[in-house]
Amino acid sequence: MINDVINSIKTPAYVCEEALLRKNLELLKRVKDESGAKILVALKGFALSGVMDIVSEYLDGATCSGLWEAKFAHEFVKGEIHTYSPAFKDEDFEEIMAISKHVVFNSFNQWAKFKDKALANGVVCGLRLNPESSASPTDMYNPCAKFSRLGITRANFKPEMLEGITGLHFHALCEESAQSLETVLMAFEEKFGEFIPKMKWINFGGGHHITRDDYDIDLLISLIKNFHEKYGVEVYLEPGEAVGWQTGFLISSVLDIVENEKNIAILDTSAEAHMPDTILMPYRPAVRGESKNGKFSYRFGGNTCLAGDIVGQDAGNADYKFENELKIGDKVIFEDQIHYTIVKNTTFNGIMLPDLLLLKQNGEIKTLRKFGFESYRDRN
Repeated sequence: MINDVINSIKTPAYVCEEALLRKNLELLKRVKDESGAKILVALKGFALSGVMDIVSEYLDGATCSGLWEAKFAHEFVKGEIHTYSPAFKDEDFEEIMAISKHVVFNSFNQWAKFKDKALANGVVCGLRLNPESSASPTDMYNPCAKFSRLGITRANFKPEMLEGITGLHFHALCEESAQSLETVLMAFEEKFGEFIPKMKWINFGGGHHITRDDYDIDLLISLIKNFHEKYGVEVYLEPGEAVGWQTGFLISSVLDIVENEKNIAILDTSAEAHMPDTILMPYRPAVRGESKNGKFSYRFGGNTCLAGDIVGQDAGNADYKFENELKIGDKVIFEDQIHYTIVKNTTFNGIMLPDLLLLKQNGEIKTLRKFGFESYRDRN
């Protein structure tokens, strides 16, 4: 049945699988229930509007990176809305205050600028700190890298300006383990521990790979409970990728196969436009049905004019092997393409945006969004 459903899909399309999404959310709810923490979905990593009603069944709200994400959360997510930005614009702040429970400031300059307005409107205010400790796999995703603009370092911390601040926030992880959180938490307490008892809440940020198979859930729960008992503060977590991790795929079709020392299948999707993290991290996305020792080898090229639009090339392994020969018209499925894809994709080179679909638990396909020429026209 699943093959019939897949064959019926018009490509390209991102397909979120409801059963897998709920599996992740149930695990996150277990962390909530056993640790006492509140968990917010980070929209920067997972912002699929058509499933936010499902997310809202399990989590406590959303964390946002500015006005538009906050407006998205206000429309689609139930629960608390927390908004942080490296710098807020004057013309955005009134609306941000109106829809956000928490507003987190990136510097004392920003806090001084918006303090009176925020407190007068009953906003819960916090500061983002930089613990200068991170286990992020690449500097592109390391908010504690040298010269980082994200968060206040201990050397630039001004205790005399804490009046009105009720919480502190740090974010230092990317696809990381509970052990990495433990290391960062030690650095955070070492640098800022004297100020924690004065707070009502501490936000441990995102980057926790909680739904990965080898993640130590018990250690995470223990870290949160111990921190709460030690300081008497409420703890927040902000996973994004962990919500969407391995919950769906990007399906494409083979448009042509050309030969130039290798077989190169040209697809109706694009690494550059539709899978940008495969280039930024970089990493090689798994393809359904590939075989390590397959007799037929292919490279997958995007249908753009960018020479480097080759899937997996930046990760150093662009060859995919299969037991059977690929043919024009065959479907190619890139696994785990629901997080950090929909939120980042582009219409570069006039390429079509993939539709957004939901594979429901009963096996039916529901169309969440369809995109046409207007998606390209209206942004150029």
